Amino acid sequence: MDTGLLLLRLLIGGLLAAHGAQKLFGWFSGHGLTGTADFLESLGWRPGRTFAILLGGAEVAGGVALAMGAATPVAAGVVIAVLANAAWVVHRPNGLWNTAGGYEYPLVLAGAALVLALSGPGRFSIDHLAGWQLPSLAAAGVAIGVGMIGWLAGNTARDAGSISLFDRWIRPST
Repeated sequence: MDTGLLLLRLLIGGLLAAHGAQKLFGWFSGHGLTGTADFLESLGWRPGRTFAILLGGAEVAGGVALAMGAATPVAAGVVIAVLANAAWVVHRPNGLWNTAGGYEYPLVLAGAALVLALSGPGRFSIDHLAGWQLPSLAAAGVAIGVGMIGWLAGNTARDAGSISLFDRWIRPST
């Protein structure tokens, strides 16, 4: 079982971290910050560069932490938040099925992250080495709570059309 959890963590976490690297650095045939910023602005997240950094950073950090089994319920929650925003804004208008650009794939990945929070990361993890594991329902609650907060924050910021305070932190005025 521990080997299966390790493989699942490496797959889900690794793919999400690579997806974030596409956004931040243009690696793996990604669009980098400029392309990601333009896309996010077209979806209503402004300023796009700030959101590209936040989104790419969340994908990299959440993916790496999940892959390593570090703070697994929180990492799973970050993954759920990112995927919930993608599913809601980008894929929901296309229905469920991935073949039509729907939210099937983000839903599967978010579900896998929740399963990892529920089951725990297994013996081959930072959490196990540190002796840190929440009971299953508490871990799932943390993951769902972090995911919901992230989803609500993303949608609220999108609806507001601006997060100039965050933009000032990332790009201070001269």
